[in-house]
Amino acid sequence: MFNEAKNWFKLLRDDLVKNTQVFEKKSFIEKRWKHHDEGGGLMTKIKGNVIEKGGINISTVSGKFNEKMQKNVLGASEDPTFSATGISVVFHPMSPHIPSMHFNTRYLTTTKSWFGGGMDLTPCLDFDNESQIFHKELEDICNRYNDDYYPKYKKWCDEYFYLKHRKEPRGIGGIFFDHLNSGNQENDFEFVKDVGKFFLKHAIYLINKDKDRAWTSREKDVQLIKRGRYVEFNLLYDRGTKFGLETGGNTEAILMSMPPIANWE
Repeated sequence: MFNEAKNWFKLLRDDLVKNTQVFEKKSFIEKRWKHHDEGGGLMTKIKGNVIEKGGINISTVSGKFNEKMQKNVLGASEDPTFSATGISVVFHPMSPHIPSMHFNTRYLTTTKSWFGGGMDLTPCLDFDNESQIFHKELEDICNRYNDDYYPKYKKWCDEYFYLKHRKEPRGIGGIFFDHLNSGNQENDFEFVKDVGKFFLKHAIYLINKDKDRAWTSREKDVQLIKRGRYVEFNLLYDRGTKFGLETGGNTEAILMSMPPIANWE
């Protein structure tokens, strides 16, 4: 399963790059990195006219968790050895009409094994109609596998992407899941693949729909304030950021999720 998951994440990465290159042309920088224990990853940075800053990263690493991580990661207290493979994507579009987008899926093994991941959108302007479409499609995907998934994973996402110090959500949510091991790994894997396929389709749809739409300086200011909230969440609460740094991941790849320009009131 580990190799199957690794190969799928690479395939999805290649499809995302190919589809975003249609409107970004030559705005891509690829950089390989090595993990201090074993493995590494491929970081693909985007700095363009449609996606102001973005990243499409894959990694496959292994090693041993430190004592702090052993206490916090499922199955690591019995044996600190781990292997992890995954894909992580963040788009910060130039246009304030297009939401910032975050997606990741991963497969991790310790003495136990599981899938995790999810996606969420962070718009800064009115997005009610698109939000309903986004959540309805996520619900349909979840319901193909388990009627409990959508309400459970939506709630998890809403609670996870909440800025406690601001008393406000980061965006419109989505789904978030972890420790997914239903006892049928192939079924879990199909769910993870469907989530990835949906993100690819929906991200390209949202970008193409509004990439040529004009915006005002006021709307851009609203976007920069919202990006400030994005920064606050990633530095204060994001588990992926903390996991990557704690396990010796590539700092540049880990922090690729940060927007290029942000503002605070």
